[in-house]
Order: sequence, then C-alpha cells, then structure tokens
Amino acid sequence: MKNWFNSWFNTPYYHLLYKDRNEQEADFFLTNLLSYLKPLKTDKFLDVACGKGRHAISIHQKGYDVEGIDLSIESIEYANKFSKKGLSFSHHDMRQIFRKEEFDYVLNLFTSIGYFKSRDENQEAINAMSKNLKKGGKVIIDFMNSKKVIHELVKKEIKKVDHISFEINRKINNGIIIKDIRFKDNNNIYHYQERVHALELFDFKCFFEKAGLKILNLWGDYSLNDFDSIHSPRLILIAQK
Repeated sequence: MKNWFNSWFNTPYYHLLYKDRNEQEADFFLTNLLSYLKPLKTDKFLDVACGKGRHAISIHQKGYDVEGIDLSIESIEYANKFSKKGLSFSHHDMRQIFRKEEFDYVLNLFTSIGYFKSRDENQEAINAMSKNLKKGGKVIIDFMNSKKVIHELVKKEIKKVDHISFEINRKINNGIIIKDIRFKDNNNIYHYQERVHALELFDFKCFFEKAGLKILNLWGDYSLNDFDSIHSPRLILIAQK
C-alpha cells in the first residue's frame, strides 16, 4: 500500500480542509516557546515536516535562521515563495538525516510524526532529528494527546469549507487513528485516508532514549501549561541531545 501522505499532502484539498491552521495560531505558540527557550540570535532552527512554512516563517520573523524540510513537493514550492536570507526550504524525507550536527533546535510541530507504516520508521525519524542536532541541542515535538483524541473521537462529521463538503469518518484500528475523507468537486468523487499512530508519552520516552535524547519538560497546550493525560489537547515535549 502506497504511503497515504505522498498523495494527500500534495493536493490543494488537504490545505483547504486544514486552512484553519493559521499563522496566528503558529505565532502564539512560538512566542511562548521562544520565551521559554531563550535561544541565542546565532542559534539555528530546523523545522521538520514544515508544511507550507507557517512555523518557520514565524521563527524567522522573530530574528532567527531557520530551514524547513517537508516530503510534500507542493508545500515546499509554496514555502519557497517566502525564502530569503536566513529562511530556506527543502524537499526532504524526515526519516533521513538532513544536515548532521548542524542545528541548535529541531522542531516537529502539529502532529507531524506517526504517519509511517511501522513503529521502526517513527524511530528512524526521531533518530534523524537527533543526528541533525549539535551536541547539547534540543528537539521539540508537538503531538496530539492521543488519549484525549480517542476518548472524544467523533466517528462521523461533515465539514463544509468554502464550496466543498468533506465527509469525515474516524476509527481506531490496532493503535492507529484512521480518518477517511470523502468529497465531491466538479462532479469528481475523491477519497483520501489519513493514518496516524496513537503515540503516547511512553512511546516518545522510548523513542527519545534510543535516539540519545533526554526529556527536559513537557506541556499540554500552546500556552505551555502542564500536561494532563486526560484533559490536555496537546502533548508537547522538549528533549536534549
């Protein structure tokens, strides 16, 4: 079976469905995160699975050098419209090392891991993040709180965005959250599927340990409040190499 993200992420419909993931949300989170991290102006950031670049752009606007990588050619083509000195984007698979021991901070934000078929591939991605870091560098992963998502799972939903009604069906199968997305446009019928491993704190602790990373802190939302496994909307982790 072909990886679902290879086709879905490169469609305009993916970006339409999730267009509410906006720059204001990214800027709010990153303002809080950078206030906590207190990076030097000489520090370099890598945004892994950067999408169209909203987080990388926000970090650069705050005065830092950032590179973004993503598997989606369409997303990178769009992000490159904003490229300038200190801000660049490349098409790259996060499971592979991008630039060894080059970065002070590696970011993986808004549930941008767990897409792969196997647990080993998730480990490969985190290993690569670690190897992209300088010694003493930090990785920040922002993932959904899987326990809360599963507990509050909406099995069926119609989401109307602009002229398209997306029919969304969700289920859990063998620890994977599966989202079937169906819609019609210009008399054509489309069907895409998202599959994300329902990773929890224990999983990340194991991944980090194998990658030579030590967890420093964790939060449950973009205001950096403490993580609560039942109520927090996010699982945000910071670990050091």
